[in-house]
Order: sequence, then C-alpha cells, then structure tokens
Amino acid sequence: MKTTILTIALLTATILGFNQSAKAATGKTEGAATTTLTNVSNISEIEIRGNVELYVSAGTADQVKVYNNYYSNNALVQDDKGVLRIASYSTQKLTVWVTANQLAKLSVYDNATVKSFGKLSAINLDVELYNNASAQLNMDTFSANVKVNDNAKANLTGDVNEGSLKANITANLTTKDLKVSHLAKTAEVKSEDVELALL
Repeated sequence: MKTTILTIALLTATILGFNQSAKAATGKTEGAATTTLTNVSNISEIEIRGNVELYVSAGTADQVKVYNNYYSNNALVQDDKGVLRIASYSTQKLTVWVTANQLAKLSVYDNATVKSFGKLSAINLDVELYNNASAQLNMDTFSANVKVNDNAKANLTGDVNEGSLKANITANLTTKDLKVSHLAKTAEVKSEDVELALL
C-alpha cells in the first residue's frame, strides 16, 4: 500500500514538473496574445486612431498580426474594401504589424505611431499625420506625398524620386537622411498663427 501511494505521488510530481517546464519553454505568459488575421487582401490604405503602434513593411502578400488580445480591449482592426482601420483607446498600446503588397496611403491620428520595418517600397505613397501622431519611415518610392499637421512628427529617410512635403508651423518634420530627386516643400501657416506672430 505504501509503495502504491509513493508511486502515485512521484507520478503526480513528474506530470506537474513536465507541465511547468512546457509552459516555460513556449515563453507564453498569462494575458499575452498574438492574433494573425488571414482574411485581409488588397490593402491599399491604412488608417490608425488612438493608442496604436503600427509596424508596416512591404511584402508579396498582405498580412496583419496583432500583438495584444484586442478582442478583450477597446480596440478595432477592420479590413473594408482595401482600407485597413486600426483603432484602440485603451491605456495599453495596441501593437500591430502589417505587411502590404500595394500600400498607397497612411493616415495617422491622435497619439498613434507608425514605423517602417525595413524599406517601405511603393510606387506612390501618401502619408498624412494629424494631432500628436508620429511616423518613422524608411521609404523607397517613386512618388511620396507627406503632410504633417497639428503637433505631429515625422522622421523620413530613404530614397524618393518625386516628393511633396507639407508641414504646418507647429509640426516637426525631419528629412536629413531622405534623398529626393525632385522635391516640393510647403510650410503651411494657419491664420491664427499669423495673428499670433503679428502681436
């Protein structure tokens, strides 16, 4: 009887030990989740709002990977006729990685950030930043139109053949490492900024 009880106790301890080491080997922690959306296609535009950190890269196939359990948070990731909308208003930043084959437009609002992962290749790329949004993009495009509004920030690097850059007086636009063959720069000044400057 004592031998049977001792054998059962050793077997239970061994099973629990294997279970704990399997959890440690996978590296998964409680609450961590990764969701890959496979039903996305033909992403031509990405619109980001709220507390989102987006990594975007060029690739042969469209793919979206969300690094948080966005279903349980106040977040949205939606593909609607080529427009990928990502929004999160949670205090925890929603991290998303998008690979797009034919990306043509990025619209970034609120406190969202967008960063290129590798060279962001495109034929034509329009980037618009609003509010306190920020972008760090390493581009390889024929044509790029970048508009930085409000208190938004952009750091642009890479190679562009035809470029158009527009920024208002409160925005922050860095293009030190951006090579552009033909560039048009415009500084927009709002009427209230002019009135303040005259006072």
